[in-house]
Amino acid sequence: MKKILISCVLCVCALISQAQVERPKLVIGLAVDQMRWDYLYYYYNEFGEGGFKRLLNEGFSCEKTLINYTPTVTAIGHTSIYTGSVPALHGIAGNNFRLNGQPVYCCFDKNVKSVGSNNSAGQMSPHNLLATTIGDQLRIATNYQSKVIGVALKDRAAILPAGHAANAAYWWDKKAGHFVTSSFYMDKLPKWVTKFNKDNQAEPGFDMLANTKGITMTFKMAEAALQNEQLGKGNTTDMLCVSVSPTDIISHIYGTRRPEVKAAYLQLDKELAQFLKTLDAQVGRGNYLLFLSADHGGAHNPNEMKAQRIPAGGYDAKATMNKLNAHLQQKFGVDSLFNWFYAYSLHINQGAIAKANLQIDKVKQEAVNFLSKDSQFAFVVDMQNLNATTLPSKLKEQLANGYNLHRSGDIQVVCNPNVVDAKVDEKYIGTTHSAWNPYDAHIPLIFMGWKVEHGQTAKTTHIVDIAPTVCSMLHIQEPNACIGETIEEVADND
Repeated sequence: MKKILISCVLCVCALISQAQVERPKLVIGLAVDQMRWDYLYYYYNEFGEGGFKRLLNEGFSCEKTLINYTPTVTAIGHTSIYTGSVPALHGIAGNNFRLNGQPVYCCFDKNVKSVGSNNSAGQMSPHNLLATTIGDQLRIATNYQSKVIGVALKDRAAILPAGHAANAAYWWDKKAGHFVTSSFYMDKLPKWVTKFNKDNQAEPGFDMLANTKGITMTFKMAEAALQNEQLGKGNTTDMLCVSVSPTDIISHIYGTRRPEVKAAYLQLDKELAQFLKTLDAQVGRGNYLLFLSADHGGAHNPNEMKAQRIPAGGYDAKATMNKLNAHLQQKFGVDSLFNWFYAYSLHINQGAIAKANLQIDKVKQEAVNFLSKDSQFAFVVDMQNLNATTLPSKLKEQLANGYNLHRSGDIQVVCNPNVVDAKVDEKYIGTTHSAWNPYDAHIPLIFMGWKVEHGQTAKTTHIVDIAPTVCSMLHIQEPNACIGETIEEVADND
């Protein structure tokens, strides 16, 4: 009888063991700020074998991954990657947006303190994010045993991907010259971060974000987190969210085709190759699931386009709003009826409207009529009347997805192709982003590692498809505002 009982217990244990959910030891999310999809191939012949080429040669590339909302900016892009959602639902309506009638920065939190410096750079948290992230869902699924950590130079690029329940997020304090966090996560820096900062202290004020040294610093910090937090070494799956921020600032300054941008991407390729080697050594080849994408792309410099007889230009948002307000003052007798023009979106001055007892719909219609006379604008849309506006269906969907009722602007302008939100004179050599167009909205997406078979697809996928795909592979619930679809070619490899 005793032998039978022991045999039964062993059988039950074996069945339980077999029934355990199979997951990778570690998930790594890599976001490259302002990386156009075509950079994969524009620089391909100059990349080494171990970085981007390795991803393409070993991983699965989604060649037509599009952003399905506008505006295409950093905070929204990082949030949408990890939530599988759009501003209408996850609430991050821009790097800056309107909240209770006032402009706010997406991550600023007056109720938390800087940890690691005495500067305000650490007063940040994800409290404005309304949705959960992949990391949040992973923590929930493992009874909060998984570790989730975010690393980036930009605060929003570390905080928003990691989510609410993250163990930590670390970002760069320019004034201090090292990484910091906030009291949202902890009361003091871990010893390993303090040591890392001491060993890698930069000159206070040095602009790490505008230098290729910032790319190296980002990966050094990511590797330090990997090793010191023992990510991928426990009994549950951990997650490391890494964003490369300098590529954005360098591109803003130098555009898309100058040597400085090339140098940044070749440095990134080198650092990526080393990072993959470290993952192989620390976690084990085939034991980690990695994806690489971007928060948005970027337009080619308008002056360079015009030099090749390609239509392009730019508009001065401040000057445009001033002209609009001058026109509205003549019409309604009230000054400054619009008080903010940001990322192609105009915000109405609710206080001035109420004080003058004006009908808001009449003011908006007059504004639409006036702005529509500008030949650089293809469409001018009152967002509360979007459904009644004649627009291409895909563009209408992008505008709707990007519009948050309580946080977004009131009137959206849609520019002609390659007309950017910047004051473009003959000296302008940089670029920007935010628009719906493919140059801003077509981003790379490559999965590599655990359970990923080599290949590619040319079918349309979207930025919001990343989160449900990863969650499907991990067998965890997708984030609570997710509207994306699982990419079957990636996930169906069990």
